[in-house]
Amino acid sequence: MKVEDRLSTYEELRARAHRLIPGGAHTYSKGDDAYPYNAPPHLARCEGAYVWDTLGNRFLDWAMGINSVILGHAHPEVVEAVGEAVALGSNFSRPWEKELELAETLTRLIPSAEMVKFGKNGSDATSAAVRLARAWTGRERIAVCRDHPFFSQHDWFIGMTAMPGGVPREERARNVSFGYNDLASVEEAFARFPEEIAAVFLEPVGVATDLPAAGFLDGLRRICDREGALLVFDEIVTGFRWHLRGAQHLFGVTPDLSTFGKAVANGFSFSFLAGKRDILELGGIRQKERDKVFLLSSTFGGEPVGIAAAIATIRVLEKEGAIERIWRAGRELQEILQEAIRFEGLEHRVRLRCHPSNLALKCVDDRGNPCPRTATVLQEFLVDEGLLAPYYCVSLAHGERELEATKKAVRNALAKLAAAIRASSGPCPRGYLLRPVFRPRND
Repeated sequence: MKVEDRLSTYEELRARAHRLIPGGAHTYSKGDDAYPYNAPPHLARCEGAYVWDTLGNRFLDWAMGINSVILGHAHPEVVEAVGEAVALGSNFSRPWEKELELAETLTRLIPSAEMVKFGKNGSDATSAAVRLARAWTGRERIAVCRDHPFFSQHDWFIGMTAMPGGVPREERARNVSFGYNDLASVEEAFARFPEEIAAVFLEPVGVATDLPAAGFLDGLRRICDREGALLVFDEIVTGFRWHLRGAQHLFGVTPDLSTFGKAVANGFSFSFLAGKRDILELGGIRQKERDKVFLLSSTFGGEPVGIAAAIATIRVLEKEGAIERIWRAGRELQEILQEAIRFEGLEHRVRLRCHPSNLALKCVDDRGNPCPRTATVLQEFLVDEGLLAPYYCVSLAHGERELEATKKAVRNALAKLAAAIRASSGPCPRGYLLRPVFRPRND
């Protein structure tokens, strides 16, 4: 099929989707805001490190299900486990026997996990943590790290973003923000709202931030203990990617509560809240000292597919040393990207950020501000080279062949970008501009 025919088909698919689905996708970060016009609007199948569009065109995938696929798409052991679970039944009227097996595994692995509660997505777990922290402390405010991009689809977080429409004004004003690696801003929050903050909520290390400075996470632990607030780590991204026991183990700081999702089930829908027994028991039916908390309960909270996928994923991660292999591949990818940027002399316009297992190229203008035009053009060139790479989530399926293909593709894309920047008109997108999810209006 000719390129123009493929792009015409893509546009027809987009138009159909936008007529029926707000935003054209059921997840904002999978939508047209995040991918250029020449990227496939829909995918038909995926395997290993590759995806295929509805026309049969293959792309090397680095987004990996928004960072949720750590072993590779359709990993055989996970697929087999899920198939066996489906054959046993789709949803049980009492807890499935494997729920207990997985709970025992998670409490063995995660330092903060004396008890766990299952959900289906990250927002389930993070919002349950907020409710639990408020109930435990009798306070309402949450101190949220402003340098981390996303914590929940629910009002407590969306009210703090650039698109708070539909969130009550009192909820928008309830919480307070602080800076990553900035203990002074945390102290300021507690000074401003003494005995009002229920929890300090952050990723132990964010995809868009530096590593924690010496003493930062320990400092948060001390401040929370002193102020009677809970320390909550959102490990939706870092969990089972930075370390099998979580980033909390890696950095040696144990939170009161922590949340996990994404990689734990290799792209299947599963999340969990972990924490200290006395706190999570507020959501149980045996403690009698305090009021009960409606913690997490949904029709599909314990359905077999996600649980089977999580058990199989953890089994593979434990036996293959997968996380160490992923970090080695990530460091090699980091060198590839850095060298390509240096070779084209683009250090002032394209910056490599994040960490070896979660990398991204950030495009800026001459003043160092984010540049959507340059970012869009770069993404268009990468898709031309057969890459879907809004960011780089390294998986076990990204081996030497994939790294070599990426090296060639990135070099070609950056060479074309450098030429476009040197042109008198500057980089000019062929299609629509990429936009951040959180923006007040569709300008």
